[in-house]
Amino acid sequence: MDEIQRELLDIVTQVRTHLEYQRALGVRVIAVPSSVAPLSHSAPKIDASPSTPPVTNQKVIKAVPLSARGDDGRTSSVHPETLASIREELGECVRCKLHKGRKTIVFGEGDAEAKLVFVGEGPGFEEDQQGRPFVGAAGQLLTDIIEKGMRNKRAEVYICNIVKCRPPGNRNPEPDEVAACIGFVKQQIAVIRPQVIVTLGNVPTQNLLNTKEGITRMRGKWQVYEGIPVMPTFHPSYLLRSPGEKGNVWEDIKLVMKKLGLSIPSKESDS
Repeated sequence: MDEIQRELLDIVTQVRTHLEYQRALGVRVIAVPSSVAPLSHSAPKIDASPSTPPVTNQKVIKAVPLSARGDDGRTSSVHPETLASIREELGECVRCKLHKGRKTIVFGEGDAEAKLVFVGEGPGFEEDQQGRPFVGAAGQLLTDIIEKGMRNKRAEVYICNIVKCRPPGNRNPEPDEVAACIGFVKQQIAVIRPQVIVTLGNVPTQNLLNTKEGITRMRGKWQVYEGIPVMPTFHPSYLLRSPGEKGNVWEDIKLVMKKLGLSIPSKESDS
């Protein structure tokens, strides 16, 4: 594949991710202003570096989420280019019923240029209280996997969930809740552009990869999301209930480390 083909593929991927994101927000029509000029052959190239969010000199075309329109039809909604702008678009979200029982929106945290992104299913009690992902008992186990197993700092990766509000009783998010929120997760991934994604459990695995296959069959086998390698593995909360599966998760993490070019400790941790 030559350079021009790679650039075109990158543009198509960006557009598709943006359209999915806008659809999740309720957008049904994107109006293109008549003042927008056609692209010329001298248009600036898009930087396709995996660690840098795409930046162009082209004016961003506004998209209009139905829920954000005023009586005059105007809106300030634009294509998010940073994690901060995605968080601003999310706002004090009331797009699904989960907002009724939440204390805090748990957006995500970590390095905005992380090579590795972990995606879970949704916040638990501690996460809802603190507004941070994976800070309870399962979160401590994930932190141990990152810091003791992978020997990285937690702040060097990015951690988020498929839904940003806690489901009642820590149940799995329902399809309508996922549909209302997954556009934000996809946009986070599009901005970060990691080298590897690790999906934790059934919910993120099935929804990001658009499959009904269970995590038991999918774990340990490389998948692909928008050109990014994905490693499905068990959720840390499952490991708390089934500690005998820690060895399988460590095998999955070693595959991730190999993909990232990280050295695997000779003395393996059982975390």
